[in-house]
Amino acid sequence: MNQNKLFQQTRLHLALWYALVMAVILSSCGFGIYRAISHTHWMTLDRELESVAGTLHDTIELKLQKPGQLEPVIQQLLPNICVVGKNCIQEQSISKRHILSAINQSNYYVRFYDNSGSLIAIAGSHPKELPIVFNKELWQTLKDSKGNFYHQISFVLHTQENRDWGYIQVGRSLADYKSYLVAVKLTLAFGLPIVMGLVGVASWLLAGLAMQPIYRSYRQVQQFTADAAHELRTPLAATQATVESALMMSHLDETEAREILRTTQRQNQRLTTLVTDLLLLTRLDRQSVPMQREICCLDDIINDLIEEFAALAIAADITLTSSIRVSHPLNVIGNQDQLYRLFSNLIVNAIQYTPSGGKVTVCLDRSDYYAGIQVQDTGIGIPQPELTRIFDRFYRVNSDRSRSTGGSGLGLAIAWAIVQAHHGSLDVQSELGKGSTFTVKLPRQSWEMGKGDKGTR
Repeated sequence: MNQNKLFQQTRLHLALWYALVMAVILSSCGFGIYRAISHTHWMTLDRELESVAGTLHDTIELKLQKPGQLEPVIQQLLPNICVVGKNCIQEQSISKRHILSAINQSNYYVRFYDNSGSLIAIAGSHPKELPIVFNKELWQTLKDSKGNFYHQISFVLHTQENRDWGYIQVGRSLADYKSYLVAVKLTLAFGLPIVMGLVGVASWLLAGLAMQPIYRSYRQVQQFTADAAHELRTPLAATQATVESALMMSHLDETEAREILRTTQRQNQRLTTLVTDLLLLTRLDRQSVPMQREICCLDDIINDLIEEFAALAIAADITLTSSIRVSHPLNVIGNQDQLYRLFSNLIVNAIQYTPSGGKVTVCLDRSDYYAGIQVQDTGIGIPQPELTRIFDRFYRVNSDRSRSTGGSGLGLAIAWAIVQAHHGSLDVQSELGKGSTFTVKLPRQSWEMGKGDKGTR
């Protein structure tokens, strides 16, 4: 329960950190998008205002004759113009449109100033709260008493004789610009929490996926610990029972004492073998100490093992043979003791699970880059669903059968680890009731010396 709680807390922390990082990234992107939109819209507004003001300036300037005096024709260009000190013309032709019709829109205004900076006339929708103090700056952003913003541009006007007439200012309200940016802000403000909610869900799922290999590894360690404890407990319990029974006897003769010692020795040997196997697996996993490598002749190793296990095969009424399909000694670079252990585990495994009258054959072959060793048996076979797990530590396809043979379930795991340490491969093919074939491939070229075996071609 505590371990599950720890994994859930770790998953939560991963999800929170991922969500936090994504929140910073998305917030930065949102701010950048807002700034980009604001700048682009502002530049568009400037170009639009400059275009309208330029058209109006060029059109009006051709009509001016005296400095500071508006010609009647200007009133035709700007029907809603209002001259300071005179009655404003309220009539406006709605049906008649001209090149300056943009001024008639509600968000534009035009102001005329003479050379001294005095206001002469106003056209368009001029806000009453906007200050009328003249400023010669080209671009200006103004604010009225109600807090509304306006953007305007100023140009110098000349008469037909190229005398200074005064100034024209064309501006527009920024209300639509501000409302557009407010809409963008609201979109980002409401959109970001929704996106962060989705990111939170995604981060929780991704954290779960990231934790799966760790959780599986932890479960494997738990299972390994439980299996190792179980394997160690069996010989320890047998030894304890033997010692207790001996202590309960009032008198032990020499025969009984020797039998007790032999039983204790067998259990002690079983413990020693198990601990040795576990230490070997640990060394192969860590590879903290460089493995001593040398040129190993696979022909000699296979022949020695066939001779060594001949008696075991005869006792089990099994035919053990070898088939060496190479004309020259087949050498590899590796650790000879480990290679002996690799092939002995495979041969013993084949003998143990082959019924009486069966056959075990060890084949040795070569290819351009690999040395191939096959251990074939006519045994009981392995069910297809079990093939992917037979190399797991302490795993048994049939527990009762493994118990009868005295195996600990580490033989194939050790074989797999040795093959991996030698940069090779180990595959198995099996058919239930017909037998199994274990195939080992070891590289013929040394990854240290960078060359193949000499004298083998």
